[in-house]
Amino acid sequence: MKSSPAFTLIELLVVIAIIGILMALLFPALSTAMDSAKRTQAKNDVVQLATAITAYETEYGRLPTNGGASGGVSSTFLEPLLGVSTNTNSGNPRKIVFIELNAAKKGKGGTNTNGAFVDPWGGAYQFSIDSDYDNSITNAGTNSQSIRKRAAVWNAPSTHSNSTAAQQKRRYVTSFE
Repeated sequence: MKSSPAFTLIELLVVIAIIGILMALLFPALSTAMDSAKRTQAKNDVVQLATAITAYETEYGRLPTNGGASGGVSSTFLEPLLGVSTNTNSGNPRKIVFIELNAAKKGKGGTNTNGAFVDPWGGAYQFSIDSDYDNSITNAGTNSQSIRKRAAVWNAPSTHSNSTAAQQKRRYVTSFE
């Protein structure tokens, strides 16, 4: 009998098993790298938003007030910073663009369909501004102590779906630390 140069079923199964083991080893490293990239994007977003709020104050001599002194970063709060505010008294009468935002994409963050500014995991960013101009913000994120900034921005990892306490702690980013 002549043997053919083909692979046997056992050889194919061994190769498939080796590939499966290698993929199982690679997946956690890939997942960690993706989470790290999202954290970096979130940190960039909060710093950009805090900088835009400060630039607005530098230009107009007051902090943006649409949407209150703290809360979620909604379309109402973002309008003056995006240069699309329709309210010339408390908005942005010169239509200066202080920050540019893209529509949210999976894993990228941006503005969602409701106009809220969300982090790469889909949770809304939060903000607090020094509306009484005493150079102190006390209700910024999980930080209970007072910080000396005009604007503080952070994300709320507790709103991220299917995240563990360890992931929430790792995903928490602020503009003030």
